[in-house]
Amino acid sequence: MAGISQRTSANWLMSELGLYSILGSSRDSKLLCLQRFVRLFAYGASTLILALYLSNLGITDARIGLFMSMTLWGDVIISFILTLFADGLGRRRIMMLGSALMTASGLVFTFSGNYWVLVAASIFGVISPSANEIGPFKAIEESTLSQLSSPDIRSDIFAWYTLLGNAGTACGMIVCGWLIEWLQSLDDWTATHAHRFIFGIYAFLGVVKLILAFMLSDKCEPEPPKQEYQKVTELNDIEIESLLSSSEDNDESAQPHPAPPPNTIPLPPTPKKKHPILPSISPTSRTVLLKLSILFSFDSFASGIATASWITYFFTTKFSLPEGTLGTLFFTTSIIAALSNLVASSISKRIGLLKTMVFTHLPSAIFLALIPLPTTLFPAMAFLVLRACTQNMDQAPRQAFLAAAVLPSERTAVMGVVNVVKTLSQSGGPLLTGWLAGMQKFWIAFLIAGALKAGYDLAMLRMLLGFKSREEVDGERERRGEAA
Repeated sequence: MAGISQRTSANWLMSELGLYSILGSSRDSKLLCLQRFVRLFAYGASTLILALYLSNLGITDARIGLFMSMTLWGDVIISFILTLFADGLGRRRIMMLGSALMTASGLVFTFSGNYWVLVAASIFGVISPSANEIGPFKAIEESTLSQLSSPDIRSDIFAWYTLLGNAGTACGMIVCGWLIEWLQSLDDWTATHAHRFIFGIYAFLGVVKLILAFMLSDKCEPEPPKQEYQKVTELNDIEIESLLSSSEDNDESAQPHPAPPPNTIPLPPTPKKKHPILPSISPTSRTVLLKLSILFSFDSFASGIATASWITYFFTTKFSLPEGTLGTLFFTTSIIAALSNLVASSISKRIGLLKTMVFTHLPSAIFLALIPLPTTLFPAMAFLVLRACTQNMDQAPRQAFLAAAVLPSERTAVMGVVNVVKTLSQSGGPLLTGWLAGMQKFWIAFLIAGALKAGYDLAMLRMLLGFKSREEVDGERERRGEAA
């Protein structure tokens, strides 16, 4: 009896954590999650040292802020163009192109110390100043995962997708921190040389990601239009005989096709068309997109004010933390943030996606505002860790909410537009932080970021409470049709 109870408990735990969902997912889904781990590993490593590297080159705080903003502006242009044409030109091709740009940026940062050359590489390539997503990857991967996953397991898949990304960031930060300390202990290795070595690893990881994108199958591409059927109320014997004889004459040598639904006949075949390069977005989805874009812009501007690069720079300048200790600190916070995604998936199954997004994100906004207030290290670290406990718990529910709110054919374009809006809003934040840091008012940036994020959570709850997704509306229509 005890053995049965233990197996039941283990099955319940695996179901709650989404392990059955991710283990039973397709090979392509697993490859997409692995790609995200590799990419965020590279982002975590570069983010830990980006502001410090630029500072060691003699660049002022204000120009560092300008650099981060211009990086995000470049990402807006590149991401918008690539995601807009991704479904028409091929998702795998766009992901491979983005990986090549990532490799090129890493090589430039490895061999150049000129400010404007680095700016150009960050604008036209892929360099993340925040340890978060940048480039076209996220929108395309989320759209593809939505296509590959059924609605009942989609939140679990997104939770693991987010968890592995956060785990990649954590591993990248701790490996980078301690590797830099070890390199600087060697003869003739300065901090700048060690930082450039990390960017060389960044370029190598871009090649790894390129290989993983090449391994994806055709199932990742947009689905072809489904065969449409016309409802038939009644056919006489002559019509039935005509249809059957026509089918026998024309399809004798053809391979068998799936049977159509009962009481239906196929509509006349239409000329085969290529997938349109430019996507179309329905009026209902445009309304949802507008509301979400407005809300996400506030949250993203706040994220730009307190990027991971600025937070690492804050702890280094205020508390003189070495890179190894800094990497360990952010490894801990990233691992906590990663594990919290599994809890978020379980919560969303009980209270819904929207409430999970708001009630988990609001505490992290408050802790973010409190980080600069202590005058000693350990209370500031405590607030940073407490913030990490819930800061990413809204990500998987938000991805699942957005995927369910629009039509499957619109997901890549909608998610691309949302990411562009978020990045564009985020780009103004580093400028403000750089200006405040140059005036020795770094702490004000954290207060502004926390207040904006809290306002975003409350506005999200007010504007979208009671909202029904496309899938929920379609499900209700099907139930009403069956009842009729």
